[in-house]
Amino acid sequence: MTSEVIDDEPEFYSRAEEYWRQTSPTVDGMLGGYGHISSIDIAASRKFLLRFLDKGEGGGGTGKTGRGRALDCGAGIGRITKRLLLPLFRCVDLVDVTPGFLERAKAHLGPEASSRVGSFYCCGLQDFSFGDVTYDVVWIQWVIGHLTDEHLVGFLARCRGALRPGGVVCIKDNMASQGVVLDEADSSVCRELSLVRALVERSGLRVVAQEPQDNFPKEIYTVWTLAMQ
Repeated sequence: MTSEVIDDEPEFYSRAEEYWRQTSPTVDGMLGGYGHISSIDIAASRKFLLRFLDKGEGGGGTGKTGRGRALDCGAGIGRITKRLLLPLFRCVDLVDVTPGFLERAKAHLGPEASSRVGSFYCCGLQDFSFGDVTYDVVWIQWVIGHLTDEHLVGFLARCRGALRPGGVVCIKDNMASQGVVLDEADSSVCRELSLVRALVERSGLRVVAQEPQDNFPKEIYTVWTLAMQ
């Protein structure tokens, strides 16, 4: 439980915001110095996601999830939006807590891509409200560690309420080998897979697929991708 490693919740969030404010708005910055793994990451995510998507204009899909609108959570400068989501969806929204990243995203995405970007939400996921907007896919990558257990459950429950028929929520993140590990450098936590799954169940979602990421550097945490409906 995050309550066992987080002593001061407001400080946990404020320190994370300060860390990212001081981070370079580049792909390398988004990936903590591991910018060289971006293409490997995107290729695996695309393969995972296509099993759920319908054939659509992008082709390759074998599932029933629509390609209308996706949400990129913890979007940063739009790395995932540009390379994974925009090629597969007609419209993508971005949400991130760091204003400078979202400003950079507008330039990073370019005029052609940005014509299909809906909204840029500057907000922490613990405070994010979907309103009446619904999504075919909510993609949550390398950001759940910045949420307490209760806030993660609440956010996932809101995701569930914002899914279109056949929609899917995807988490892709580091998983600890045991328990919950606090990283004081960026004020985040890393949970073991079973704990993440338990929080997903509490939110009312169910895991329908999961797989580990291959070909990442051995010195980093194991990364898992989960699909939930």
